[in-house]
Amino acid sequence: MNEEKDMADARTILAGYRASIDNIDAALIHMLAERFRCTKAVGVLKAEHGLPPADPAREQQQIARLRQLAKDAHLDPDFAEKFLNFVVREVIRHHEQIAAANGVTKTG
Repeated sequence: MNEEKDMADARTILAGYRASIDNIDAALIHMLAERFRCTKAVGVLKAEHGLPPADPAREQQQIARLRQLAKDAHLDPDFAEKFLNFVVREVIRHHEQIAAANGVTKTG
């Protein structure tokens, strides 16, 4: 009987953790969507002014900043950098598409 209660308690706790994880995942998706709305506006602005889709100096600043934020938050900085690199690659791809649609080449 005690073992059954322990298992039921564990399932209840697990359900609570999973509900929190689901809420966090939803927040992450909404935050990423907002981030991409902003980066799309940046891409349009860059294309309108003939600026290149990528900004390596800005990317390096962001990597250093995000690594420090991750460290401060007790998150693996390498993971944070990999995540940011993934997002930045996607942003650059979008900027290249926007530039191409506006007749701008990759080099500006």
